[in-house]
Amino acid sequence: MLTSFSMLPWRLLHFLIYGSFCFVIVPLFPGLVTVDAFTGTYGINYGRIADNIPQPESVVTLLKAAKIKNVRIFDADHSVLKAFKGAGLELVVGLPNGFLKDMSTNEDHAMDWVKENVQPFLPDTHIRGIAIGNEVLGGNDQELAGALLGAIKNIHSSLKKLHLEDLIEVSTSHSQAVFNSTYPPSSGTFKEDVLVYLKPILDFFSKTGAPFCINVYPFLAYDFDPDHIDVNYALFESNSGIYDEKTDLHYDNMFDAQIDAAYAALEVVGFDKMEVIVTETGWASGGGGDEKGASPENARTYNYNLRKRLFKRKGTPLRPKIVTKAYIFALFNEDLKPGQGSERHFGLFKADGSISYDIGFSGLKSSPAPPSSISLKDIQVKGWLAPYSLIFITCTSILLLVLA
Repeated sequence: MLTSFSMLPWRLLHFLIYGSFCFVIVPLFPGLVTVDAFTGTYGINYGRIADNIPQPESVVTLLKAAKIKNVRIFDADHSVLKAFKGAGLELVVGLPNGFLKDMSTNEDHAMDWVKENVQPFLPDTHIRGIAIGNEVLGGNDQELAGALLGAIKNIHSSLKKLHLEDLIEVSTSHSQAVFNSTYPPSSGTFKEDVLVYLKPILDFFSKTGAPFCINVYPFLAYDFDPDHIDVNYALFESNSGIYDEKTDLHYDNMFDAQIDAAYAALEVVGFDKMEVIVTETGWASGGGGDEKGASPENARTYNYNLRKRLFKRKGTPLRPKIVTKAYIFALFNEDLKPGQGSERHFGLFKADGSISYDIGFSGLKSSPAPPSSISLKDIQVKGWLAPYSLIFITCTSILLLVLA
């Protein structure tokens, strides 16, 4: 008596067997599917140095209503990680500078940190990256700078031991202090004393595929030298721009110019293939009397034009094929931040959840956002099934060619 399998055409039988094999074997090797730490081109920094901002659950509602999917926090606060559970938002958590020296010398502590602050929240909270420190290089703390690479390696090693290295990207962000020169963009170079620490980090990231992360603030450049920088050049408004004679490229905004200066500096030290991602950029809506350009009008203009520029999904003059990605600084005005007055006025939203100025978002107060129509089931389908469907289609195509 023939079984139901033996009655199937032999080609169909082979297709079912090998197709099933694809679905069985792929989950056993998660390295076959990697998840980018950044979806699209637009993200935001969710700082919380404040005592009057909305609770994390309300922040999730705000982000989903604004359709901002990429979010960075500067620590791994559990209340935030729990609130982001099932939200479908892509989150980068931070290992604060104060942890670096310990993590660089103690692998067990690095593993404990990952097990306590990352692993328990997966997969429902989409942690896609860990930022190791922030703006460490270029400062005066040489001991901290020396600890950065060790902390990066130990956190990455912990992720690898837990089979999470293909899910979670390890990176670190730099300020403009790492550069010796940025003008014109083609003259971009790193400081020699910074390269002592930076070069080994770049070597490591070139192997893991991590980007070079830079914080870009045309606001700070303009505030430093308002007599020689056209504010329209800093704000993406109409201006004559600058011409880079070496590359024969024209720049009509400082944002692109600063990114290309980073690309030029990377090329000088042998990392011309490394992607540059902007991890902070923004414009203050207020500040002290001596802070030039800090106003609601300029903040709105910069952030509105930046959003339009990012949504075009284009690159820079020097790297036109590499789509520019940026995290805006910041989500809220943070009333407890130290420093100049502008530090407390970078938020797209005020502390009560209302908009600071209109660039197309709705605030919690002025227009309460309804719950997102995207269900957890939808998120799982989009976030999990899509990569595996691609693999199944690839397997199917190969089988059809073989069996034809």
